[in-house]
Amino acid sequence: MDMLRRSSVFAAEVMEVFDRSPTDKELVSQGKALCRDFIHSRLIRAGIGWSKPEYHVPVPGGRLAEVSNILLRLGDELEYIRPNLYRNIAQQLNISLTSETVVSDAFLAVATEIFTAGITWGKVVSLYAVAAGLAVDCVKQAQPAMVHTIVDCLGEFVRKTLVTWLKRRGGWADITKCVVNPDPSLHSHWLISAVCSVGHFLKAIVFFLLRER
Repeated sequence: MDMLRRSSVFAAEVMEVFDRSPTDKELVSQGKALCRDFIHSRLIRAGIGWSKPEYHVPVPGGRLAEVSNILLRLGDELEYIRPNLYRNIAQQLNISLTSETVVSDAFLAVATEIFTAGITWGKVVSLYAVAAGLAVDCVKQAQPAMVHTIVDCLGEFVRKTLVTWLKRRGGWADITKCVVNPDPSLHSHWLISAVCSVGHFLKAIVFFLLRER
């Protein structure tokens, strides 16, 4: 019960920041909350139960819930383009899921390579798809605790790489422009960005596999 109360307080705090300019810490907290929701959605889609109670952190309602829904919809579009690319991530990277260091190093290496040429919403969605795909692998291989590692790694990447970009755009809510703006050219831009993101992810995998171990 105490855990659920803390989760509710966290949810309220994350929602509140949409009424003002978010701080770096708040953007990271929001990014992690969005990651947990994305992972949860992909686990449900894979038919996998997420039974440990400490993982049941509710996704806030309000504006962040809208952002989460749009992120998931864009993730669906991205995965539709290459349906097998964001599955079996661990196998593609040829890594063991028994070590937190290996999992975190692999995720951060791929994330860094994806964003080498700059930041777009397409690449951000790709990052979340990678995190969720890797999390599904972890749970399937009886390593559910690694999900926390992946969420924390994504949060750290947001802090180091994406926070400044997000603040210039007013926060995570800027992603809504990818789908709610009536201008068809903006949606075309998202699709182009998504296709480019697939290419960046493929390059990131090759880079990780070829680097010195």
